[in-house]
Amino acid sequence: MLITLISVITQFGVSVNYNMADYLPEDAPSTNAMDLMEEEFDSGVENARVMLEDVTVQEALEYKAELEAIDGVSEVTWLDDAIDIKAPLEMADQDTVETYYLDQNALLSLHIRDGDEVAITNEIYTLIGKENALAGEAVDTAVSQEMAGSESAYAALLLVPIIIIILVLSTNSWMEPVFFLTAIGVSVLINLGTNIFLGEVSFVTQSVAPILQLAVSLDYAIFLLHSFSDFRNKGEAPTSAMRLAMKQSFPAIAASASTTFFGFMALTFMNFEIGADLGVNLVKGIVLSFISVMIFLPALTLTFYKWIDKTKHKPLVPTFKNIGRRVMKFRIPSIILVFLILIPAFLAQSNTSFIYGTGEHPEDMRVGQDERAIEQVFGKSTPLVLLVPKGNVAKEEELIQELENVDHVSSVLAYVNTVSAAIPSEYLDESITESFYSDNYARIILNTTTDSEGERAFALIEKVERMAEELYGDDIYALGESVTLNDMKDTVEKDNIVVNILTIVAIALVLLVTFRSISMPIVLLLTIQSAVWINLSVPYFMDTSLVYVGYLIVSTVQLAATVDYAILLTEAYKENRKEMSAMKAIKKTIDEKIFSILISASILSSVGFILAWTSTNPIVSSIGLLLGRGALLAFILVVFFLPAMLVVFDKVINVTTWKANFYKEKG
Repeated sequence: MLITLISVITQFGVSVNYNMADYLPEDAPSTNAMDLMEEEFDSGVENARVMLEDVTVQEALEYKAELEAIDGVSEVTWLDDAIDIKAPLEMADQDTVETYYLDQNALLSLHIRDGDEVAITNEIYTLIGKENALAGEAVDTAVSQEMAGSESAYAALLLVPIIIIILVLSTNSWMEPVFFLTAIGVSVLINLGTNIFLGEVSFVTQSVAPILQLAVSLDYAIFLLHSFSDFRNKGEAPTSAMRLAMKQSFPAIAASASTTFFGFMALTFMNFEIGADLGVNLVKGIVLSFISVMIFLPALTLTFYKWIDKTKHKPLVPTFKNIGRRVMKFRIPSIILVFLILIPAFLAQSNTSFIYGTGEHPEDMRVGQDERAIEQVFGKSTPLVLLVPKGNVAKEEELIQELENVDHVSSVLAYVNTVSAAIPSEYLDESITESFYSDNYARIILNTTTDSEGERAFALIEKVERMAEELYGDDIYALGESVTLNDMKDTVEKDNIVVNILTIVAIALVLLVTFRSISMPIVLLLTIQSAVWINLSVPYFMDTSLVYVGYLIVSTVQLAATVDYAILLTEAYKENRKEMSAMKAIKKTIDEKIFSILISASILSSVGFILAWTSTNPIVSSIGLLLGRGALLAFILVVFFLPAMLVVFDKVINVTTWKANFYKEKG
């Protein structure tokens, strides 16, 4: 309790990182480009846009001056930076004019300082009022920061009562759920507090890890206290009952914790470090939950077990009789159905279209409304910055002319076409040249009409980089949101193969040791992996895009978290099979264990769906939806498909399991 109290205090010292780009590998091209620009230039890449409705040129210039005066706002760019606005606008290139000023609407680009997005965007909102619009990468970050805390609290407020109801239905005492939640709640708080040693965590970890830890490790506490209750019902004294319960439940808890531990450990091998950030947190959480259940919970229970006795009640849910008999009637259809949909599901989940950023915001939020308002008037606009070696004005002019003719490039800002190629930069004041030239590099800013990601956006990046390389060689750098997302795509696609193989191999080894069998791990992994593939194929058949980070994390987490259901059922079947025939053993096992599996699956599923409903962040919401649906699918396959496989391949399992000692019918 002392460590918990300290952790409650220290968790407020853990900073949360909302910038996905920070989790790219250090050798990623966009990371190198960003580091170089920070060394060479004082100002950053445009990360926000402001649209002013129904304004004159003079009014737009006044707003521009006021925006420049806000601390943390830099690089405010508008029409006056692209053309000479003292001349009549009708005389200027209309494509350039309409990029910045169209139908009395002005579109300004600016850079908001990293780390202060919430305060600065609030100041901008105050300046521009409700009638004008603000959107961009920095605004997305500010929204994520503002919503994360309140959404986590809202999710917890919904989740805890639901878990308590589920646990009350599964126990015979009103106080037992309190013991479960206290044991795991303590480990969750210690996990949050010990993040102080990591310095900071990602917003994905902050939003997902505590709730996921609670859902995944609650089973450990349930295993122990149910076993304790069974031994007390047999007449054992409390201390003796707990000693026996710890001994009996240790293998099941250790196996359950090990599969989850190694599954989460696989995330730490991701090059995209948001996986490592979440993986380390969840691994730490599983270890702390295991320690809490095996050390803290027995002490807590023996101190206050009389509270459990005093609050006993009759079972609220009727016992599951003859469920096994009904389930086994569908054994052949279950196997046929799963094998029929397995290959289409595998192919579909391999061909799902992905989003690598955060996607669009809901229309009921101001940020979503502002994004659409700007797009309706000016269309899509994604900035792209090129850094090329300084010194060759002729090359720079040639590159600018080529870039201006590229499809989806609406405007190009550089020294040679904004100031003049004829005027040497050394003769001008630094305030005029600093946006375009550093000591070693020239900066070229492109406004593109593509989305921040997708085939068109990524193809445009490759084309622009290729054009610059033809003139300058390899010493060119590209940066911007779309460049970062392109790097993210390349990184996580490689991660996917590594993480999935590591997860499957690690869990297979744990199952091999647990069951001392070659065939059982294959049957169990096939069951849970089938549920994963079916789950991840749904977006393909519904023709919706999936947030890739959510896909990558859930493909690991679902396998690691729901394989426990299969272990619980198979462990019980193995014991029953020593005393009776395969069919009788599986029917008895289903009758005994379906309720426990249902409780675990309903808790994990509730966690997932509540995350999906309460989070406005597409990454967190996507993880929640996949997790909720995945837990339900795993439950269905463990109850219908796994028993059918165990019975059908009973002879193979008997031969390939060390000291199986299966019951043999006489005669």
